[in-house]
Amino acid sequence: MENRDGAESVVVVARLRPGSRERAGQILAEGTPYNVDDAGFRRHSVYLAEETAVFLFEGPLVGTLVRDLANDPARSAAFSVWGPLLDGTPTIAQEAFHWQAANSVAGG
Repeated sequence: MENRDGAESVVVVARLRPGSRERAGQILAEGTPYNVDDAGFRRHSVYLAEETAVFLFEGPLVGTLVRDLANDPARSAAFSVWGPLLDGTPTIAQEAFHWQAANSVAGG
């Protein structure tokens, strides 16, 4: 998905094992295991539900940036802390619908 400022976004959805939400919150409170600026992202957000974590990455050519991050052994090793919390393999969710107000203004 491309935002009005030209940035793209990728969403990764991960199912959490029952009872894992609290630990997931603790991991997130520690911060990102990589430097967002150095990785090339404009923004990185994580949304937590009881049994789901949704990772949103935004930036130019973000699909390539996410693949590079996942394939970098030094940086991706830090993600191993999530392994015991996950139920299955995270998946990339594709945008199915996008709506934007005609009178929306960037930053407002």
